Amino acid sequence: MAKVLVVTSGKGGVGKTTSTAALGAALAREGQKVVVVDFDVGLRNLDLIMGAERRVVFDLVNVAQGVAKLSQALIRDKRLESLWLLPASQTRDKDALTDDGVRDIIADLRTKFDWVICDSPAGIERGATLAMRYADEAIVVTNPEVSSVRDADRIIGMLDSKTVKAEAGEQMKKHVLITRYDMGRAARGEMLSIDDILEILAIPLLGIIPESQDVLRASNVGSPVTLNDAASMPARAYTDAARRLNGETIAMMVPTEQRRRFMDRLLGRRAA
Repeated sequence: MAKVLVVTSGKGGVGKTTSTAALGAALAREGQKVVVVDFDVGLRNLDLIMGAERRVVFDLVNVAQGVAKLSQALIRDKRLESLWLLPASQTRDKDALTDDGVRDIIADLRTKFDWVICDSPAGIERGATLAMRYADEAIVVTNPEVSSVRDADRIIGMLDSKTVKAEAGEQMKKHVLITRYDMGRAARGEMLSIDDILEILAIPLLGIIPESQDVLRASNVGSPVTLNDAASMPARAYTDAARRLNGETIAMMVPTEQRRRFMDRLLGRRAA
């Protein structure tokens, strides 16, 4: 049976979809059978990050409403045989999803995969609550900004009250994933430190993803960063986070200041 994981946040634009794709690809590359599910009905971006936008025929809403079978909507990744995508609808709104429909889809996916990773829309509305409702674990994504962390704290409260596990009196395992971290800016007090974020959210740290153009470049070519440039700093950070999800004990590396990489390249060119 699969482990169902929701990737969520309160604030938009923090990197949930990028993280869903990167973690899904990293787990699949290790031999796990993974499906990433886009719950952002009406917007639909996970297919773009996965490079599968032209292959979408049926979607999550079609399956939930019985218009299509799950097997018709699932899209197999062309790079990794064990990685699949269940896209969202781009022409419907979140009210098209029902609790019963989502429950049945998640139950079906549990029997077919090792990991079901649900990419939640931002905020606290219906789409977000449905994405988290049947999850076993949660990754709360936040940038090192006050507003982002405050919204993440609100989402933690929802995970502890609006999920099936919470209603059954069970504790959901939660992790925080810090994205777009710049050590130099944190040192100058321009963003929150890692310690500040962990003190506010009070859940275990899964990973620290550095601010990097590598993530943007990967998204623009329709490839998870863990596949597009596996040696890059964000790819290594996501891979380590995926290994922690799998139960491995991996030392947490705080990203070095990005300016140092620029200076190294600059000095290297001068030396040449």
